[in-house]
Amino acid sequence: MAKVKREKWSNEFSEWYNELLETAGIIDKRYPVKGMNVWLPYGLKIMRNIEKFIHSEMARTGHEEVLFPALIPETEFQKEAEHIKGFEDEVYWVTHAGLDPLDVRLILRPTSETAMYSMFSLWIRSHADLPFKVYQIVNVYRYETKHTRPLIRVREISRFFEAHTAHVDFEDAERQIKEDLEIFDRLAKFLALPYVISRRPDWDKFPGAFYSLGAEIMMPDGRTLQIGTMHNYKQNFAKAYNIQYETETGDHEYVHQTTFGMSERLLAAVIAVHGDDSGMVLPPTIAPIQVVIVPIPKKDANVDVFAYAREIAEELGKAGFRVHVDERDIRPGRKYYDWELKGVPLRIEVGPRDVEGRKAVLARRDTFEKVTVERDAIVEEVKKTLDAIHENLYQRAKEFLESHIKRVDTIEEAKAVFEDRRGIVEIPWCGDEECGLKMEEELDAKMLGTPYPEEKAREGIEGKKCPVCGREAKFIARFARTY
Repeated sequence: MAKVKREKWSNEFSEWYNELLETAGIIDKRYPVKGMNVWLPYGLKIMRNIEKFIHSEMARTGHEEVLFPALIPETEFQKEAEHIKGFEDEVYWVTHAGLDPLDVRLILRPTSETAMYSMFSLWIRSHADLPFKVYQIVNVYRYETKHTRPLIRVREISRFFEAHTAHVDFEDAERQIKEDLEIFDRLAKFLALPYVISRRPDWDKFPGAFYSLGAEIMMPDGRTLQIGTMHNYKQNFAKAYNIQYETETGDHEYVHQTTFGMSERLLAAVIAVHGDDSGMVLPPTIAPIQVVIVPIPKKDANVDVFAYAREIAEELGKAGFRVHVDERDIRPGRKYYDWELKGVPLRIEVGPRDVEGRKAVLARRDTFEKVTVERDAIVEEVKKTLDAIHENLYQRAKEFLESHIKRVDTIEEAKAVFEDRRGIVEIPWCGDEECGLKMEEELDAKMLGTPYPEEKAREGIEGKKCPVCGREAKFIARFARTY
């Protein structure tokens, strides 16, 4: 079995990642606006497969799809002061139509609260309209002044998922947050991505939120990447946009609201977490091609390896697998290289001897292990192997994540962890903002927040002291270098 190399993947991750996005056909970064990229066919197919699962989860949980305009009037944007404060440095302004100044300036949506909620106030009238659950997948625009990175930190988020809900009370909104967490967990398992959920500190919650949750994965270089967020707004936006409903007793109450967001960072996470020095390793669930068949002809052979390959492909296709026969007139080694780079989970090799013996060779992308199987058992073996690949990707990533989480008691111990291998450091914390910000400064790291649900934030905290002020710790706080 060939050895899986992950040296460049971990030691030169930035270079590995940027090169792979181009060579594997995910995006083209050469578009003449910084931070805006062109999706290439292969990358878009992978992203669409992720979105298919999201659409199915939204249907399963009673969310309806909507599609709002990209332009938001400044008058609507101004209604929620805290939201403006959070995004005012990032928005793109539209000030003219042709040569004429607009009477009311417009912004390209950085997110959709201020676009949607003026309409919610028209649509929601009665308790019978609740819970109200909608979602959309759209482009959003944020002027990132920091160094941009494709799929991770961009100025046009082109595959932005956002679910918005309204509820009769806080308790029902909390039930929605739990449902969001369940949806996210199912999606993460679909992508073979282990993660941690943290409740953001108040100084880093979403503008206008009562509280925010963030889901992070561990990148190869030991930094974390946020790939999902959930926010409970209580009635903050409802009061700003006058979203009220009539109760069963005839009174009027403001709704409670939540949002749930993700983006193409999901694909960035898949590429980063599962890859190796040979390229991408795609989970079978989202691979545009799950099985590639490579015929290996030989001169003077009395059998047709191409016909045999097509026969296998037809059977696998009827069984529901996404399969491709590579009949290009190039050497087999070049074909192996190409499909390994693109992360196709399983390769089937067939030569004249395989045709004669009614066999085929299965080569796994995750381990490079090869095994010869009988032709009659190929559908069953392919299914079993793809399931094994998915499970191995998840377990390998889980071990990597868990090995990069370390609990310490002091700032000095935390600094040592970051100097050694980065990752997530968990430290006792009194809960005071001043102490939290001081730890961020000392560690040159971001506080992700406290483990969620809340009982996890208190596990093992007995007798621990805040390393800044020395008072009794109330929570465990997570810190990491982030993207």
